[in-house]
Amino acid sequence: VDDVTFTIPHGAVVSLIGPNGAGKTTFFNILTGLYHPTSGRVHLGDKDVTGMAPHQVAHLGLARTFQNIRLFNLMSAEENVMVAMHSHMKSGILGTVLKTPRQRREEKEGRERARELLDFVGIPNVADEYARNLSYGDQRRLEVARALALKPKVLLLDEPTAGMNPQE
Repeated sequence: VDDVTFTIPHGAVVSLIGPNGAGKTTFFNILTGLYHPTSGRVHLGDKDVTGMAPHQVAHLGLARTFQNIRLFNLMSAEENVMVAMHSHMKSGILGTVLKTPRQRREEKEGRERARELLDFVGIPNVADEYARNLSYGDQRRLEVARALALKPKVLLLDEPTAGMNPQE
């Protein structure tokens, strides 16, 4: 990735295409804080996110899926989606330990939202299934639902249909 300038207009759908090895995933890794650029800056809106940790970039509104699926295999589909929601929850660790009314309400709302997102991506009946037991296509959909749970301003999909058949 060298000498790249890239602007995504608000509300736009933009595709980044190129052959294998062209640097698309590397570019995504730089944008999301997994890699640090050797030069240049990364901006999300008016915020300079260069050098920030991935969780900080995600909290500011940049979510992504991965070329190679990265799910929590021993968690249910619903739990995988809820993991992403925790950055928006307010009850914190103490509230979780004490099971405060606020924490219980957020947990209930989170479960409902997770199921809505699973429905949105086309896998409404897998909420209680372990991620590792889902088909490859459903794992891809689950990863998209988890990224959407971050309430992103920008959503990066790294080869979202790789390994899927034409029907999927």
